[in-house]
Amino acid sequence: MPEITFVESLRMTLKEEMERDPSLMLIGEDIGRYGSIFGVTKGLLEEFGPHRIRSTPISESAIIGSALGAAMTGTRTIAEIMYVDFTTCAMDQIVNQVAKMRYMSGGKAKIPLVIRTQGGGGRGNAAQHSQSLEALFLHIPGLKIVMPSTPYDARGLLKTAIRDDNPVMFIEHKLLYATKGSVPDGEYLIPFGQSDIKRKGKDVTIAAISYMVMKALKAAQRLAGEGIEAEVIDLRSLVPLDLDSILQSVRKTNRVVIVHEGCRRNGIGAEISSLIQEEAFDFLDAPVERVGSLNVPIPYAEPLEKAVIPDEEDIVTAVKKVLYRT
Repeated sequence: MPEITFVESLRMTLKEEMERDPSLMLIGEDIGRYGSIFGVTKGLLEEFGPHRIRSTPISESAIIGSALGAAMTGTRTIAEIMYVDFTTCAMDQIVNQVAKMRYMSGGKAKIPLVIRTQGGGGRGNAAQHSQSLEALFLHIPGLKIVMPSTPYDARGLLKTAIRDDNPVMFIEHKLLYATKGSVPDGEYLIPFGQSDIKRKGKDVTIAAISYMVMKALKAAQRLAGEGIEAEVIDLRSLVPLDLDSILQSVRKTNRVVIVHEGCRRNGIGAEISSLIQEEAFDFLDAPVERVGSLNVPIPYAEPLEKAVIPDEEDIVTAVKKVLYRT
């Protein structure tokens, strides 16, 4: 299988899906001639034209409102919001309209809409361009939430998202765009609600999402040198969530650490921890440990940003805590 970057995998998928479905439309800020801020849509304007690759003014509410209208009338649509931070400018459209239209129409209106956006820190983009806001959307019924961590997963999950008749939040981490991985030439789709065990282990379960999967794998490699075998589960989608795989792993290892980049307070780790407590409490040999960013805005200064965002050391410390080795 050829190795390509995360961004190349996304671009290839968009191209393939636009060739497969002549009605598929992309809409967003700077996605045309500029090719989007991270280069995901580079070259698509020249190939598919301005009627299908629609660059917009700087108005997130207009982008999502227009995309919703197109989707409701039968045009499968992908809307790009430059940073997940800017989805807050379109929360009425996302929360009160996109997420609810199919329900409020009694299922008559399909909403084949993917909202692609970029989250996470680590690039010195400061407090308004570095947030991880997936927990906001986790609370909203009607939205599916997908967060791939590899080029392989990005392609399979994006194809599934595009072909879904329900709205999907497709959140990509900025630091993943340059990462490389094997992606087969043939078509494949990855179902939502199906996590992936990126590393098998018997001593502790580490459940992670997006870029934190990379850090979890590095932490697991380091722990292996100390005789601790960690099982790393990439959740891949938060809604629907593959709870069965998490519980199966927890029943084997009896210890679990949940890792995400969003603020630890009320993050997805809290929800998953609650579900584990409800479904597998008797199997736990230690309290569930959560690793997340500190409850402060993301700083601009590099040393402070590194102090706020979880790293490999934080994951190692959490694992040793649930193993009572601190």
